Amino acid sequence: MKKQLIALILALVPFTALAAGGGNVHLDKMEPDLYDKASLQNGAKLFVNYCMGCHSAQFQRFARTAEDLGIPQDVIEENLIFSSSLKYNDQMRIAMQKEDAAVWFGAAPPDLSLETRLRGADWVYTYLRSFYADDSRPWGVNNAVFPDVGMPNVLAPLQGIQEKVCDPNHHVAEVDPLTGKQVGESCLKITKEGAMSKAEFDKAVYDLTNFMVYAGEPSKLESNRIAPWVLGFIVILFFFAYLLKKEYWRDIH
Repeated sequence: MKKQLIALILALVPFTALAAGGGNVHLDKMEPDLYDKASLQNGAKLFVNYCMGCHSAQFQRFARTAEDLGIPQDVIEENLIFSSSLKYNDQMRIAMQKEDAAVWFGAAPPDLSLETRLRGADWVYTYLRSFYADDSRPWGVNNAVFPDVGMPNVLAPLQGIQEKVCDPNHHVAEVDPLTGKQVGESCLKITKEGAMSKAEFDKAVYDLTNFMVYAGEPSKLESNRIAPWVLGFIVILFFFAYLLKKEYWRDIH
């Protein structure tokens, strides 16, 4: 039993390291808002246009996205479904085969349905804004949150070219002695402007991350909607259960 427990712990270590990404790198705070339909709609558009070339979201359906986010079916079909093999009620899959992806990229790009649940919204939000130019890497970029990242910066046309201008080992220059995390001014600086300003790009990445949070648990919107009714039912049920209990025990007391 002891050996089995040790084996289980060792098996989980790589996944823990993968989720941690850049270790002690400071993560910017991102508060998801699943009731901001405009943000979620824009995030869905960005996800399909910039992420779904390589990454699927196979636990989410186009129809579910349309229903939850208030997007008409014809808009979804015209603007978010680019493959002729995919239909409105299909899962958000990609055409690229895993075998081909493994040859082209070294490993098949992961499905992103549960990415924010695995790593957290803060991690994803910071990661997407932390690519920087690095000629030593195959795709010409690295990432301060995920060192030696194996993908290109697909958002570079929007963000521009970012370079690291301080400590080459960290996203930021100083370490908080209490938490061990990086703090202070960011080392990453835009050296070539993209289509968006910094504020516009940060908002776009917020929307994209917000959509990924929604896609990780789409039932949460429905759960939040019915929660007050469930609690109200429990309160009413408790009242009648209390009266029934008093009736049963009346003669005993």
